[in-house]
Amino acid sequence: MTLQELLAECTARLDSAALAYGHGTTCARDEAAWLLLWQLGLPLDTDLDVQAVRTISPAAAQAVHALMSRRIDSRLPAAYLTREAWLQGVPFYIDERSIVPRSFIAELLADGSIDPWLSEDTRQVLDLCTGNGSLAVLAAMAWPDVEVTGADLSPDALAVARINVERHGLTERVHLLTSDGLAACPGPWDLILCNPPYVNADSMASLPPEYRAEPVLALAGGSDGMDFIRGLLRDAPARMSANAVLVLEIGNERAHFEAAFPRLETVWLACSAGEDQVLLLTREALLKHGIEGAARS
Repeated sequence: MTLQELLAECTARLDSAALAYGHGTTCARDEAAWLLLWQLGLPLDTDLDVQAVRTISPAAAQAVHALMSRRIDSRLPAAYLTREAWLQGVPFYIDERSIVPRSFIAELLADGSIDPWLSEDTRQVLDLCTGNGSLAVLAAMAWPDVEVTGADLSPDALAVARINVERHGLTERVHLLTSDGLAACPGPWDLILCNPPYVNADSMASLPPEYRAEPVLALAGGSDGMDFIRGLLRDAPARMSANAVLVLEIGNERAHFEAAFPRLETVWLACSAGEDQVLLLTREALLKHGIEGAARS
């Protein structure tokens, strides 16, 4: 059997199983390729066209099909099966203790979209709801002169984050701490990155098994998805330096966000998913919103 033939079989199996994707791939073919290459011990950037006629032994093909069966039967995200996820070409360890990393903020760190909002005085960066620590690591890689703190309420997630910080040799510049929101993060911070729990209750109820396999704490944001974000926007200004900004991911919750904060001056940042997934807030805008909110109450 050739690699091309094996890939076609695996793609057909995943496709017929009606799985859900979104944890690193978006379709059956890409997921099949990822799992196949991982099981065969080949680089994930292997050129499948070049390797199409590569001969796969019966034993190796059987092992690949066994992995596909695990994916189908367990409905676990592929990253939980391989214990590895990739963001912007950087590998991260992952297991069921933490949400599978897929934040669009990673794109903005890599392409420099946040850089114009920073200054030469930017030194202290907070990655709030750090999960497996991927954004904290990417921020430290993007800006060699900053110190990054990754904070999360979950000790389990922080244990996974610690593995990644150590894996990438960043223990001197990336610090991890347990915090319920900003409670243990006094700052002042020059930049806050946050990919919080923001999935609204109706969406949570309809999530496919792959997403329900992840920690609920990292996903559920209350009835409108804004429970965590309300506290964050209330508390953030007192913990930000004068010219600091907050970069916040809200996924598909823009309508709920704008309903909850209708007068908040917001900058939307474009990513591969569009211009309504990630936003930027200045400290000045947050302070103004807080004053106006107090005046209306």
